[in-house]
Amino acid sequence: MTIVQPTILQVLPALDMGGVERGTIEMAIAIQKAGARPIVASEGGRLVPRLQRLNITHVTLPLSRKSPLAIWRNRRALTALIRKEKVDLIHARSRAPSWAALGAAKKCKIPFVTTWHGVHKSGFPGKKRYNSVLTRGDRVIAISDYIARRMRQEFKIGDDRLRTIYRGVDVARFDPDQFLGQRVQNLAIRFDLPPDAKIILMPGRLTRWKGQLLLVEALAKLKSALPWKCVFVGPAEPTSPFVKELESRIHAHGLQEKIRFVGTQDDMPAVYAMADVVVVPSLRPEPFGRVIIEAQAMGCPVIVSGQGGAVETVLDEQTGLVIPPNDRTALAQAIDVLLDIDADSRAYIRTTARQNVMQHYTMTLMQSQTLAVYDELLHTELAPMLLQSLMTPEETWPPRRASSAPLSSLAATSMP
Repeated sequence: MTIVQPTILQVLPALDMGGVERGTIEMAIAIQKAGARPIVASEGGRLVPRLQRLNITHVTLPLSRKSPLAIWRNRRALTALIRKEKVDLIHARSRAPSWAALGAAKKCKIPFVTTWHGVHKSGFPGKKRYNSVLTRGDRVIAISDYIARRMRQEFKIGDDRLRTIYRGVDVARFDPDQFLGQRVQNLAIRFDLPPDAKIILMPGRLTRWKGQLLLVEALAKLKSALPWKCVFVGPAEPTSPFVKELESRIHAHGLQEKIRFVGTQDDMPAVYAMADVVVVPSLRPEPFGRVIIEAQAMGCPVIVSGQGGAVETVLDEQTGLVIPPNDRTALAQAIDVLLDIDADSRAYIRTTARQNVMQHYTMTLMQSQTLAVYDELLHTELAPMLLQSLMTPEETWPPRRASSAPLSSLAATSMP
């Protein structure tokens, strides 16, 4: 039976800031624009008002709780919600909500979709089974080729159910050609950045595995004669031992005047626009790395660790540099290279990076491919409806591969 205007329920622990949360919001908007009815269930958070402004229903449930009793209660609550709202499909994005959603979907006999967003370890007894719920969907979405490979290897999931859908960036918001001058200037004043300084940007939560400490060690080894400042953007717990260790290393290297910690920033397009290089030196594999495609959408060169999903989104020696993980010397050399490149090379990076994102990592592409998964199960035509309403002349469908011509000034640099 064909469902003309289905109701689709997404479930996740909470709606605060993060990739899972933003992906949920983006899909709720896409579902609505495709003519279907979106519902989101979570524990609540800062993003709920945005859903409410869009007239998208949010249902508050304690879905972050992981105890067997809490999952059982959430399963009952979701079952009641599915029946009350006549939900046609449920999409779960985290493990605890997925266990509750799986039971509710079976009870109500509706399709169940999961997305595997994180790098979930299976190091102690029972953890692999707990993680396995994300492989039990009628369709299972991996957010990168790296995650898809892990799912095939660890859980033997087949291509009949597995779909790889990259995360996407809003290319209208992250557009280097929009007028950003005043916004960038305002940020530079707030961050106390000299007008002649080259800006090294590291976006991400201040936590050990993201690699801020590695970057500090690399900054101490820079050889560039150009004036520079490093800006760390992202939330932090001021009392955390890691933050104290980071501050200690900065003082030990005498870098206090070179580094700015600016916390969470709402105007990330302007933050990227002021950057000369964006650094993502994660010590363990990123499942995807949304900030990497945001930076490239803004035409900014990136440096990433050569592991996980992050390496998939960078065209090495064309839109940035891929370096060995946890290598401060290689990181310092890569920063030196990108700070010192000439204007023609920088223009090439700007164009190629933007093209890379436009062809493979737009929000529209992510939304339409996810709707196509719903269409497989519901026999609907949500993806074509979305593309009719959202497609712009700048975006291509189907996507084409970016040019593979190397950037000479980067390719000529021998990286360890």
